[in-house]
Amino acid sequence: MYGLKKDWAMEKRPRVCVLEDYVGREARWCPGCGDHAVLSSVQRLARDLQLPPEKTVVVSGIGCSSRFPHYMKTYGFHGLHGRAIPVACGIRSRRPDLDIFVVTGDGDCCAIGTAHWIHAIRYNMNITVLLLDNNIYGLTKAQTSPTTKRTERSNTHPRGSFFVSLNPISVTLGIDNASFVAQTVDWNPPHLYETIKAAHEHKGTSFVRILQRCPHYTSHIFAEAQRDSSLMLLMRHPEGINVPDAVAKTFKNQVEHDPSNLNEGREIASQSNGVYPIGLFYKNPQAERYDDFTSYGLDMGPSAKIEAVNEALDRFMV
Repeated sequence: MYGLKKDWAMEKRPRVCVLEDYVGREARWCPGCGDHAVLSSVQRLARDLQLPPEKTVVVSGIGCSSRFPHYMKTYGFHGLHGRAIPVACGIRSRRPDLDIFVVTGDGDCCAIGTAHWIHAIRYNMNITVLLLDNNIYGLTKAQTSPTTKRTERSNTHPRGSFFVSLNPISVTLGIDNASFVAQTVDWNPPHLYETIKAAHEHKGTSFVRILQRCPHYTSHIFAEAQRDSSLMLLMRHPEGINVPDAVAKTFKNQVEHDPSNLNEGREIASQSNGVYPIGLFYKNPQAERYDDFTSYGLDMGPSAKIEAVNEALDRFMV
């Protein structure tokens, strides 16, 4: 164009993603479901960190929370019941360039998916696991889940569950090579957001249990804690989950906890005084990562791969 500098005319503007770039289909969860808050936090986080939508993946299994990939305008995989984590590990092994989130429920992860959950913590591949725990099987209409509290009634235990509920945090802290274990609640958006952000920034398997309200079946479970902050214990430390002072002041009970102290983290997680601890229980950035090994050979060309396969097969020649 006459009168315009060529270098100006060809200048490439930096890409900036807005919130709408991460918002997929309209979420069809029940009004008041805690899943909405988690979805909003992940979408905001993706925007704030400018995660490329085409390089972001959300993987889920089966359950109410597992509809998550449909509501993110990114790549997604809606998998089989309990199988979200191994799918995510498979993606990570061959695509180290992607940001990977796993969204799972207490039934999906802690029942049929238990073995995958345990071994994923051992493998410590770079994925962010969000366990949305509402203490019930919601999608299949109110059956007892592994985290359902004793005496709570359900369709499978109409007179009340007689099992002691599973504590996902205590279990995870007992697995060798755990590297990031945290807990938060859906009804405190600042703490929820900062927890997911810290989990994503950690290099390794970040396991975040989110205490999540189900307005239809377990609305009473966390109702009192939602009204009374003294029923929660805020763990604070410079290396932990950092929330604004105005948010921290709303918690009556606080404790200074160094997330490098595994034994203390286990003690806090196992307390049974009716108070929900939230924050970072444990972090070990030096834990070994299996994806450091599975990424081997990604830079090899087709001929080099064929040669390597032939060399491996030659070892078995008789």
